Amino acid sequence: MSAFELSELPEEEERHRKRAPWGVIALVLLTGLALIRNGSGEFDVGPPQPAQNAAADSPVPGTGFAGAPDALPFSAAERVMIPAIRVDAPVTPVGLDADGWVTAPPPEDPNLAGWYTGAVSPGEKGTSVIVGHVDNSSGPAVFYGLGSLKKGNRIEVRRKDRKTAVFEIYGVEVFAKNSFPGDRVYGSKGTPELRVITCGGGFSKQNGYDGNVVVFARLAEVR
Repeated sequence: MSAFELSELPEEEERHRKRAPWGVIALVLLTGLALIRNGSGEFDVGPPQPAQNAAADSPVPGTGFAGAPDALPFSAAERVMIPAIRVDAPVTPVGLDADGWVTAPPPEDPNLAGWYTGAVSPGEKGTSVIVGHVDNSSGPAVFYGLGSLKKGNRIEVRRKDRKTAVFEIYGVEVFAKNSFPGDRVYGSKGTPELRVITCGGGFSKQNGYDGNVVVFARLAEVR
């Protein structure tokens, strides 16, 4: 059964989601997971990296924005929009491959993001995750500009139920893959949150990118 077929069957999705608790994926990442393994990094100017003052706040667990909307029920992600960096991309379900890696969208399509189905859907209580390539052999890809985002920028995720979950960014950071803080990135804050992730940091032809850019965001609006 393909990932697309899985998204068409809510009961199957629910069982699949429960089989992959955060502790498992965090452990995979802490062992040095290269989320996007084939970014080329061969351009004259590399992707923007997060500013020091963009580091994530430390919210009190179980709290969110004043007047934040209630969590939504489960519904698959269909599209992600980030107006500040002109991202408007379809979303495909992704899971884990045979080696325990988070699979990335096909690199041939530069304007495609992936929603990790082993976590909650965007807008549900907990931490949802969307991943995408920073570049491919042809040039910049969907999340090339991720590192330039700032606190207060918004990310919109359109869901299969036709609702749009709008998240406000409260941090943008780059983490080395060999010391990726899985618990901090993926741990539930008790409210609906979103992480958007791509490759970043330094680049070498031998090892690719040595880090991951991570955007931290909280649910701020439902449309």
